[in-house]
Amino acid sequence: MRIGEAVKLRILELCENRGITVNRLSTLCGITQSTLSNITGGRNQSTTISTLKKICDGLEISILEFFDSPLFKDLEQ
Repeated sequence: MRIGEAVKLRILELCENRGITVNRLSTLCGITQSTLSNITGGRNQSTTISTLKKICDGLEISILEFFDSPLFKDLEQ
């Protein structure tokens, strides 16, 4: 799996666990709906760390917690 796919799946997983939509997350983290939709729709494969930090802030988790998932094991180069 490539990192862009892992990031997408992790965001969707965290939203589902919290019972929120991607649109709600965009409001919580201050990222435009289109940007977040591009990430979770797989159209953006190179999310920046600053964008991930905003997503983590909206989810009230640390970046370490975000990457603490089996999705990020054995990623392709």
